[in-house]
Amino acid sequence: MGLTSSARTGSSSTPATSTDSSRFSTPTPSRQPSPPPQVPQVSEPSMVDESRGNAALDRSFLDANVDELLRQMTTDEKISLLSGKNWWETATIPRLNVPSVKVTDGPNGARGSSFFKMTKASAIPSATCLASSFSTDLITEAGTLLAEEARARGAVCLLAPTINIQRSPLGGRAFESFSEDPTLSGRLAAAYIKGLQGAGVSACIKHFVCNDQEHERNGEDSVIGERALREIYLRPFQIAQREAGPWAMMTAYNKVNGTHVSESKALIWDLLRTEWGYDGLVMSDWYGTYSVSESVQAGLSLEMPGPTIWRQQRMLNHLIMSHKLAVRDIDGRAREVLSWAQKLARLNPELVYAVPTPERTRDSAEDHASDAKLLRRLAGEGVVLLKNDGALPIREGRVAVIGPNAKTRVISGGGSATLRPLWSVNAWEGMVENKPAAVELSYSLGLQGAKFLPMLDECFTTLDGRPGFDLLHYAIDANGEVAHEPAVTDTHDVSDMFLADFRHPRLGAHYVTEVQARFTSPITGRYEFGLTVTGQGWLYVDEQLVIDNASKQTMGGKFFGNGTIEEKGTVPVEKGKSYTLRVVHDSRRPGKAAVAGTPFIVKGIRIGAFPLVDARQAIEDAVATARAADSVVLVVGLNADYESEGFDRHTLALPLASDELIARVADANPNTVVVVQAGSAVSMPWADKVAGIVQCWYGGNEAGNGIADVVYGLRNPSGRLPLSFPKRECDIAAALNFKSARTKVHYAEGIWIGYRHHNARGIAPLFPFGRGLSYTSFKYSHLGISVDKGTEWTATARVTVTNTGKVTGDHSVHFYTAPPAESPTGLRHPEVALQAFTKVYGLAPGKSATVEVKLDKYAISHWDEYDGTWKVEVGEWALKIGEDAQTMVVEVPFTIDSEMAWTKFV
Repeated sequence: MGLTSSARTGSSSTPATSTDSSRFSTPTPSRQPSPPPQVPQVSEPSMVDESRGNAALDRSFLDANVDELLRQMTTDEKISLLSGKNWWETATIPRLNVPSVKVTDGPNGARGSSFFKMTKASAIPSATCLASSFSTDLITEAGTLLAEEARARGAVCLLAPTINIQRSPLGGRAFESFSEDPTLSGRLAAAYIKGLQGAGVSACIKHFVCNDQEHERNGEDSVIGERALREIYLRPFQIAQREAGPWAMMTAYNKVNGTHVSESKALIWDLLRTEWGYDGLVMSDWYGTYSVSESVQAGLSLEMPGPTIWRQQRMLNHLIMSHKLAVRDIDGRAREVLSWAQKLARLNPELVYAVPTPERTRDSAEDHASDAKLLRRLAGEGVVLLKNDGALPIREGRVAVIGPNAKTRVISGGGSATLRPLWSVNAWEGMVENKPAAVELSYSLGLQGAKFLPMLDECFTTLDGRPGFDLLHYAIDANGEVAHEPAVTDTHDVSDMFLADFRHPRLGAHYVTEVQARFTSPITGRYEFGLTVTGQGWLYVDEQLVIDNASKQTMGGKFFGNGTIEEKGTVPVEKGKSYTLRVVHDSRRPGKAAVAGTPFIVKGIRIGAFPLVDARQAIEDAVATARAADSVVLVVGLNADYESEGFDRHTLALPLASDELIARVADANPNTVVVVQAGSAVSMPWADKVAGIVQCWYGGNEAGNGIADVVYGLRNPSGRLPLSFPKRECDIAAALNFKSARTKVHYAEGIWIGYRHHNARGIAPLFPFGRGLSYTSFKYSHLGISVDKGTEWTATARVTVTNTGKVTGDHSVHFYTAPPAESPTGLRHPEVALQAFTKVYGLAPGKSATVEVKLDKYAISHWDEYDGTWKVEVGEWALKIGEDAQTMVVEVPFTIDSEMAWTKFV
């Protein structure tokens, strides 16, 4: 079916950016749709240049001497190496057989080269979920799995892990970062890197440094004192460098103390490369390069993506000629790119030199079984039991499963972490598949809690009944007229269409996309439809205009700030009756449309649909369901629409009427357990009213099974919070200085973030860092510390852990150091600071295990701004074991009797 007669013929008086929906006026209802013309299709649109030609190169590069290669290169060839060839690949030099290498997004899984048609993937849980395990061995296994996933996409570098500090849980990408604590973040990052690089895939840790919010992230200046920068924000990168040696590192978008990180000589050259001895690749974040000579001289190896904006051959040659750059500067950056590429080519020659092929999904029965087992364990070990008044585990009775997240597939946050899972298990499916025989389940929605309506489901098919829906793309000519027939047709099955990488030779920069589907209603009543677009959009049901998202628009955060808010409309429907859905999207923006600050100017369409929910009646129905049950599992939380790259959260509160729903259900049934799916902290004004609280984060493919394992007691929970949960926004240390204010973000709280802030200021958190209950109990004894005062201060700490309960369980042990009560320097130090952790597995009732950890000089040090060195306070210290960051249960003293100071990272 074409667009309409008016769209075909156009009108000379209609400007190209017109929002007049008459250009897509409704066809005569009696007109029957004709089959779309068969036109050559682009089956897998990609940001990768599929003609990269590595297969045509010989493999001499694998054994080449990098310095000799540089001597053979022309200046132009060297310059070409300093930026990407395309969105995901580095440049080639065919004359010298230098191949390109491919990178892919992480950190929750390897997405591959397309945002539009993502390769189905295994999705690991969010970083906050991984961190809750407090298990370096487990995180290394996750890294190994991610290496296999990256290789299946033809990539040899994963852009992960994200190790920025959770300065505030409101950060849009907080779910991507492990923790508020630098030691936990750094050690888990090191474990993740070891898994990746041990399997031959480069890690690219990010974002170096202080990319701790999304608001004005490209231009904001993080104004921060040297002590906080060193002890809190740089420390995870330092630990990762020392323990794992990442092969690549990505710079942050923002400035630090007045200079963009990608051109900061102080951070890249002086600190990272000279002080820390880092010899790997440093790449920019995508469109995070803002200069030519400054970034090259600072030590930024690679501008991404390509083709270059800044490092054009004519420009760099001009700067060399004018002595703003020296050839040795170019040589240094080119050497870093060549060395990194050669390492990866040697480890992965079958990938680097492969003939380009479609990306692969690891979907064999063997891979699926192995992946599912590990992913289920990752999801389960990350679950944190925050409260349990005897309601858990559930092994019998009538159980009401209630809530907007119960039947929603919530696997991850949004933005660069977005993945298309090969499979997924939601909470309801997990509860059904794993329930004990004595459990009887019922379900009630409670409320529609999502920012956007759910995507099109199995009720929507192509016009001829196949799964998915039809896409027809129409060219727009130089006069702004829409073509009579589509230039390309396709079938798609995900109605959240991020068209960032969709290209076709018959389409220009702008085009019109028509979506056609047959909708068979599952209900009699009213159905609600939603439409979000980056250009102009109209949604029709049986050729009746239901949504006009063109003549009046409100911009939102979708599609990296390029999309509108969701406009909605409803239609009456009858159960079993079929209707025709048609959506028209003109990629041209309305003339005055403004988008959020973002380097990505992209196209996208999101279509949602769901039976219209009467909000008041939905809560009443949930209350009635709860009242009829013995216990309730209420599944609420956030999703990728609320936590995403591109914007920050405005509140700790759960969406819409979630808090009211929980309170009403708890009143009806005091035996209510609340399961929260969210990537970071949320407020819980109902915490005292419910019998149990389970924090599940974003659990990846196996989220539902991970939840069920803990709720039913198939797994004894061992997760512990990697961040403090504040009661209110004003209790967050950075509350008054979180957003960019006239381009500045003042880190006025200094080192006092997270549990350091709560302890120092006496502000009680909702739940403290390290909180995590079990179905058994543990006791510590025989805590000891042995200090080695050799060439460099080190210590060995050990403690015995005994299971004093009745259930076998796993347990992580958290070691804190506490400074002397009086500081000779007059500096204030945290009351306690986490310095090491380890985990005991499978400890049976009555059994004990002795665990041991190593401490280095950084466990007792602070950064002295006056002398510009690391220093140690002299006096009596204490080693403590924490039940959480506010509750120390055993301790032992040790003495530092002489001063120590150093700057070099050795």
